[in-house]
Amino acid sequence: MKLYAPWEKAFERISTPIEHFIHAQTTTGLVLMLMTIVALILANSPIADHYAHFFHTDIALEFGAFRFEHSIHHWINDGLMAFFFFMVGLEIKREVLIGELSSIKLAILPILAAIGGMILPALIYMAFNHDGVGYNGWGIPMATDIAFAISALILLGNRVSAALVTFLIALAIVDDLGAVLIIAIFYTDTIHLTPLGFAFGAFLVMVSMNRFGIHATLPYFIVGLIMWAFMLESGVHATIAGVIAAFTIPSKPKHAPNDFAKHTKNLLEEYENYPIATDYTTHDKQKAILQNIKDRIDAVGTPAYRLERSLHLPVSLLVIPLFALANAGISLNLSSIGAHITSAVSLGVAFGLVFGKVLGIAGVAWLAVKLQIAKLPAGSTMNQVFGVAFLGGIGFTMSIFVADLAFAGQSELILQAKIGILAASLFSGLFGYHWLKYAAKSGKNI
Repeated sequence: MKLYAPWEKAFERISTPIEHFIHAQTTTGLVLMLMTIVALILANSPIADHYAHFFHTDIALEFGAFRFEHSIHHWINDGLMAFFFFMVGLEIKREVLIGELSSIKLAILPILAAIGGMILPALIYMAFNHDGVGYNGWGIPMATDIAFAISALILLGNRVSAALVTFLIALAIVDDLGAVLIIAIFYTDTIHLTPLGFAFGAFLVMVSMNRFGIHATLPYFIVGLIMWAFMLESGVHATIAGVIAAFTIPSKPKHAPNDFAKHTKNLLEEYENYPIATDYTTHDKQKAILQNIKDRIDAVGTPAYRLERSLHLPVSLLVIPLFALANAGISLNLSSIGAHITSAVSLGVAFGLVFGKVLGIAGVAWLAVKLQIAKLPAGSTMNQVFGVAFLGGIGFTMSIFVADLAFAGQSELILQAKIGILAASLFSGLFGYHWLKYAAKSGKNI
């Protein structure tokens, strides 16, 4: 029997792009949950003041005449989160080109459900805050946290069909695209045209690099960083630069993969001709062959896929956890928690995420199926789509992000919004999970 070390077992496994994506999102969801708990503990501990003070510490970066000075909290939300939005952009692009959104026949149901799941929550929020100070927060309950939602669905294992998981992924990605557009259009106060023009110029440079067939990722990173810096100064939220940059990354291979198998087989046969040294080191010629194979793999792969795959781990284990640590810390003062949770903002967010998402996603999906505009995911029932709609009410990462933009400088309203987000996300996740567990077991429909 052949024995493997844990890392050798991982090396033996082969996962498809969608399997890798699901695994990465599940990992993100688990880490996000852990860091949220840590943030809540810190915010309600004896060191709460030190915790808050740390993220308000200013850090300055200077490049000649350019000086960027912001708090750690600001650098995380405007800087590191650009990598998260870059990942969102790559995921959107992949789904549009080769995924569930590449065919209108496949895409129509998640697109319509996502639109319903954005409009209804916003309307419910505005019903609570139509004439109050919290009116500007209507975009908060529109977002779905793809990592948490997929994690909850994956925990159900084979109780749900693969098509239902794919439906949720497509729905959440359309939802992310809607959130990005809302941030860019409605949560930008003042626009400075000169830096915005320079940012647009950097974008055109990246588009030109794509058209001229540049597949090396370093030039895109350098120009993308320049675009982000100008976007930061323009007034448009800098994280939008991450999404825009992702759309310019080549999604076609440098060389056609037609002869890849033949050439690689020849190289591997040549590799086998050299004996393995007693110290298990490779021959210089073998090293050259391995490098040649790696170059061929890079040539038949696409920069977009390589970046999406390689960035998932640092985004999941660094960017998202830091965002949660910096933003999820809510001081739960028992004497005032009742007033906060019954505020118009908190109720609008909670009811929008819970009932708005369910009515919007499941209601529109049911209507589309009844009108024969779309079909249910293969092997799924309307009952299960109802459960998925509840999971859509988990609006953690993007909802908190929008809350900080909507109520910038208004800490009381941000606190109320975050309480609503946490309460609704917890309820939606638990209810959706148990509903799907029951629905899948019973096989009943609605």
